[in-house]
Amino acid sequence: MKKQYFLGLDLGSSSVKASLVDVETGKCAATTSYPGHEAPIIAIKSGWAEQDTEMWWNNCKLCINKVKEIANASGEDIISIGISYQMHGLVCVDKDLKVLRPAIIWCDSRAVQYGDKAFNDLGAGMCLDHLLNSPGNFTASKLAWVKKNEPEIYSQIYKFMLPGDFIAMKLSGVVNTTISGLSEGILWDFKEKKTADFLLAYYGIDKCLMPYVVPTFSVQCVVSKKAAIETGLKEGTPICYRAGDQPNNALSLNVFNPGEIASTAGTSGVVYGVLGNIGYDKKSRVNTFAHVNYTPEKERLGVLLCINGTGILNAWMRRTIAPEGISYPDMNEMASSIPIGCEGVSVIPFGNGAERVLENKEFGCSIHGVNFNKHGKAHVMRAAQEGIVFSFCYGMEIMKSMGMEIKKIHAGNANMFLSGVFRNTLAGVSGASIELYETDGSVGAAKGAGIGIGYYKDNNEAFSSLEKLAVIEPDDGKRTKYLEAYFVWKERLQHAINV
Repeated sequence: MKKQYFLGLDLGSSSVKASLVDVETGKCAATTSYPGHEAPIIAIKSGWAEQDTEMWWNNCKLCINKVKEIANASGEDIISIGISYQMHGLVCVDKDLKVLRPAIIWCDSRAVQYGDKAFNDLGAGMCLDHLLNSPGNFTASKLAWVKKNEPEIYSQIYKFMLPGDFIAMKLSGVVNTTISGLSEGILWDFKEKKTADFLLAYYGIDKCLMPYVVPTFSVQCVVSKKAAIETGLKEGTPICYRAGDQPNNALSLNVFNPGEIASTAGTSGVVYGVLGNIGYDKKSRVNTFAHVNYTPEKERLGVLLCINGTGILNAWMRRTIAPEGISYPDMNEMASSIPIGCEGVSVIPFGNGAERVLENKEFGCSIHGVNFNKHGKAHVMRAAQEGIVFSFCYGMEIMKSMGMEIKKIHAGNANMFLSGVFRNTLAGVSGASIELYETDGSVGAAKGAGIGIGYYKDNNEAFSSLEKLAVIEPDDGKRTKYLEAYFVWKERLQHAINV
């Protein structure tokens, strides 16, 4: 009997990744990504970040054809498609579904003042009670920027959408989105349980420009004849799941219910936890969105903590501090030779732009407590890893104040989680056990497609084959030392904030 597959596409700002998951076994049969180098970001002005949507689509087509080749599969063998994508972006198309301008992506900051003004004019109570966030620098505010600064383009807009909606449109010729997607653009009213009409009215944006809303797990649209020719997929293949990268990462780790936590630690770091009731941070230092399994009748909210200076700090340490030619495993070994707390050295890791957890302030990275007579490179390398963990824990305190209980953290076995120092410090300070799994966003999107088409009855069945690689428990005997180092770090951060 010929094998059948679920196809998962993961549209990142660096690359597109595709995976085929074997329907029968639930295992990843093939995976690939394009391009082989980091995809370019257009930055015409400081703080701007745009990407060519046609580049996204071309990389998707390359991935689809390559992943089929690796698995020796045809388009006929793929029974459902799921899409994960970079969050908070903006794509605008005309009535012929032609893209009107490059996509304004998640890290573009041009709309900050628009979101801040909306928050002040509408009032904190209105925004937080209804949107659970400030309009900030999210999709709605980016569209407001286009309306004000590019009126000739705005006048031609038929629909605006998120990056994942664009890929679904290219596959199907249909424009739609999800509640989860609307919430990440700050376009969902959680109190009224409908689109955020009051924010659209404030910005003067016609509601007809919004895509039609479909359930996250459903037959959202199907592959068109045109896309079938371009990709080798079968015409009529259903697209059955769509989610932003962080909700999708949580799905990939089977994080669906209140109290469950997912974390990643790549270039930037994320802690993403699920709430079962409406909650928000009054200062918007962490953001609350609709999780993949949110419905107006069953509230499942994803609380997102993002730390910009994570793996990028470790990479900087490798280039700048570590001995020439050293590998990351060698750095981890050097760091592990230093005691907890680094004998007084601390690193404040906020050197990759303004941090939302610090109320969008930019403090930069700083190194504290160095004694020239006893500290060396290994001390600073361990302090960098501890500083990243401490920044996670600083944000997790905000999440706990919202009612979130953090007892277990699910993470992929990748990036900073490959470091014993990083893992043990996170378990030691948070008091949570850490479970490491072999998965990624494109595999998660494929599993989501399996849920959406109804092959799996629920998430537990979908992820029954998820392989747990390791469990890291907090070391109670060392907990005091970890917490002492964390308190020293927090005092130094507070001093930097006050200065």
